[in-house]
Amino acid sequence: MTFPDPTPRRLPLRRMPDNAWNTQDPTWREGSPGIIAAALKRAMARPSGNWYVLAASSEVRADRPFGRLVGGVELVAWRTPDGTAHAAPGACPHLGAPLCRGAVDDGRLVCRWHGLSLGTEGFPGWSPYPVHDDGVLVWVRLDHVGGEEPLETPVVSERPSLEGAIVAVESLAGRCEPEDVIANRLDPWHGSWFHPYSFVGLRVTEVPEGPDPDPDRMVVEVGFRVAGRWGVPVRAEFRCPGPRTVVMRIIEGEGLGSVVETHATPLGVDERGVPRTAVVEATVASSERTGFSIARRLAVAVRPVMRATARRLWRDDLAYAERRYLLRSTGRFPG
Repeated sequence: MTFPDPTPRRLPLRRMPDNAWNTQDPTWREGSPGIIAAALKRAMARPSGNWYVLAASSEVRADRPFGRLVGGVELVAWRTPDGTAHAAPGACPHLGAPLCRGAVDDGRLVCRWHGLSLGTEGFPGWSPYPVHDDGVLVWVRLDHVGGEEPLETPVVSERPSLEGAIVAVESLAGRCEPEDVIANRLDPWHGSWFHPYSFVGLRVTEVPEGPDPDPDRMVVEVGFRVAGRWGVPVRAEFRCPGPRTVVMRIIEGEGLGSVVETHATPLGVDERGVPRTAVVEATVASSERTGFSIARRLAVAVRPVMRATARRLWRDDLAYAERRYLLRSTGRFPG
């Protein structure tokens, strides 16, 4: 497989090398624990401004509330009639009923326990949090959870224009911490080995070097498997704009500029004290091909396929992230 191929093609599909899974070149030497650990350390040191991904923009609606724990804080989110997203404590200030089981009436939260109506003006003991809606994701700022210097808005990576893109967001949760999710994403070397159903011939061509590398990115060449030996080869870069985000951007090949953002949101701990983290993965796909405009018109059918692909990958990778946390928390992690 050669990258790039400057020859114009009617279709982006190519026949991938006929390499069996067990005949690949091992990647354990290139996937150095030191490189991964250093990249993770740099990512974790970046400021977040106390912003956390709460949900997909489409999940926060004007006709019903949305509830989620973030950093152990119970939250409820909704929209006012002008389309603005809001988030506030999820417990009713009257007697603590769950507001996510209430209703939204003309932009106000109405608790179904006793009918208390709550709005953006707040209520004694109950005040909305800062919220940012970037059109793909809704973020909430929790200063008492993050403990950092607040930023006015979250650090959002550059994306293709949403007007010409297909957007799909998938969310799963696992028993681990955000760093375990980010570490997993900063190990692209496992792609063809652990996900042969999705990746073919993955090769890492650039890694960050030195204590403060510039640019601080990883670059890979990979074929995205479509069916059998047919796939779409691209060159992509991985960067961490914040401590809980990894962005993969296609820098050469089909879908130039398209991104896959992986966000790790701490949820809290379960009844056994084990931390839980949500993986919220947003795919913003774009292409200048004529056929892509057809796909956009069929986005209702395409999005579930994109979400299913992300879900399958992260079901596998969350198992690894959970194991990484288990080994770390019991002092058995290598290194």
